[in-house]
Amino acid sequence: MLAHEQPSLMPMPAPFDGYVETLGRVSSTALVTVARNRNCVPCEWVGQMVSIRLYPERVVLLSQDGERVCHERLFDRGQTRYDWQHYVPLIERKPGALRNGAPFTDLPAPLQHLRGLLLKREGGDRTMAEVLAAVPTAGLEAVLVAVELVLESGAVNAEHIHNVLARLQPTPAIPKVETHLAVAEAPVADAGRYDRLRSAEVDHG
Repeated sequence: MLAHEQPSLMPMPAPFDGYVETLGRVSSTALVTVARNRNCVPCEWVGQMVSIRLYPERVVLLSQDGERVCHERLFDRGQTRYDWQHYVPLIERKPGALRNGAPFTDLPAPLQHLRGLLLKREGGDRTMAEVLAAVPTAGLEAVLVAVELVLESGAVNAEHIHNVLARLQPTPAIPKVETHLAVAEAPVADAGRYDRLRSAEVDHG
């Protein structure tokens, strides 16, 4: 190598994506067995075969459609990792499933409080299901704010909850109307028009 030449650098290799891949079937409770533990997936995956990628620190589950779910890896045996949002479509169809507490132990505190109050009342499971069903469309943060408002008001009833949830729905945009009409002269603000009309009314009176 000549003195004036710069040493060439080796290209940076891509990070090694090391995992052990196996296949597993989703159970009727939307769980997949991974290394003697269980991890939940969206309930729409029930009955499917999924690809299980086991990394040192996480578990990645891939559906037949290429959807991906990632969980922090469990290292002890016989543990179950739930995500309550995976069960929202199920409770929309079967609100009574809310009474099975296992998938909903990690609900945020305001939702957990509301759930505890509603499940003591007739039809409360259906109302709670409607609250959780608003999360995918309105967003979790917006629903949490609405629930906190309901709890603070003390009026924890279906009607009040429905009214608060209705405010989360986006206002539809007003459709534009196509027309060939055009304004010949642009409107001009005339602050004295009211005074002139008022004077004319007095004169004719």
